[in-house]
Amino acid sequence: MPIQTYIQSIVDATVEEMERDPSVFTMGEDLRHSLYGATAGLVDRFGEDRVIDTPLSENGFFGAALGASLCGMRPIVETVTSFLWVGMDQLISQAAKMRYMFGGQAQLPVTFRVRMFYARGAAAHHSDRNYPTFMNTPGLKVICPTNAYDAKGLMKTAVRDNDVCLIFEDGIAISSRCEVPNNEDLPGGELLVPFGVANRVREGSDVTIVGVAGGVQHAIDAANTLEPEGISAEVIDPRTLVPLDTDTILKSVEKTSRLVVVDPAHKMCSAGSEIAAIVAQEAFWSLEAPIQVVASEQVNVPYSPALEPLVYPTPEKVVEAVRKIL
Repeated sequence: MPIQTYIQSIVDATVEEMERDPSVFTMGEDLRHSLYGATAGLVDRFGEDRVIDTPLSENGFFGAALGASLCGMRPIVETVTSFLWVGMDQLISQAAKMRYMFGGQAQLPVTFRVRMFYARGAAAHHSDRNYPTFMNTPGLKVICPTNAYDAKGLMKTAVRDNDVCLIFEDGIAISSRCEVPNNEDLPGGELLVPFGVANRVREGSDVTIVGVAGGVQHAIDAANTLEPEGISAEVIDPRTLVPLDTDTILKSVEKTSRLVVVDPAHKMCSAGSEIAAIVAQEAFWSLEAPIQVVASEQVNVPYSPALEPLVYPTPEKVVEAVRKIL
């Protein structure tokens, strides 16, 4: 299979869905100049009516996307995680509630592509990893692809979904590469990854490590470090946080009896905290040691290149957590 980058998979998914369905269009800030690399060449291919540069007003163009979806269109909205706060009224008061408030008569097939830039000296205002906030909001689907294969497959699934989907693209992973099959080599001719189905990245028997977003690579690196010591770590990538594949996580913990969760978001009220709570409630008698959550420190992200790396999870912190419970 060909090797390609995460960002190329996003481009491919966007092109394929726009070619398949004329109701799909994309909008955001500086898309025609491909500011973030995922819309290069789209305006030449599809025209200015389907590749729309918006004003610097998230509350405005988020609302425009929702209105378009109510009229039968399927917008793909590109934004950055820190700018979600500016459009929160549209996301929380409207997008998340409208289908429910209208008794199911309205559908809002909007896909928000949310780029997370952190660990790059972007300072506190531009280093948010705020997917846990949206996990707490009923009516939204929260997706965290961690590699090029899932980026394409989950993106295509999101565009076809009739609910509001937020795809959080981890800036640490966007240049990563992996095998992504050509469409002609796939049953059905295209790559679609279903929501709510976790990926067992690595089999193991001694400890389960669940990674969220960029935490998956930390989990893999930690498992590789522990293997020469005779410690067998199973690595689980949930892929989607809403819906969350709890069955795969619980079955893994039942087998290994130990759990470490790696989450780049702040620890308090995080995705990691929720996964830990589910396992504590549903698989308590399978556990032989306390659950460990390796997450970002509960501080604003410093600009200092000396201090910022200390905030986030690392493979070394994951290894330390595993050793603690073994």
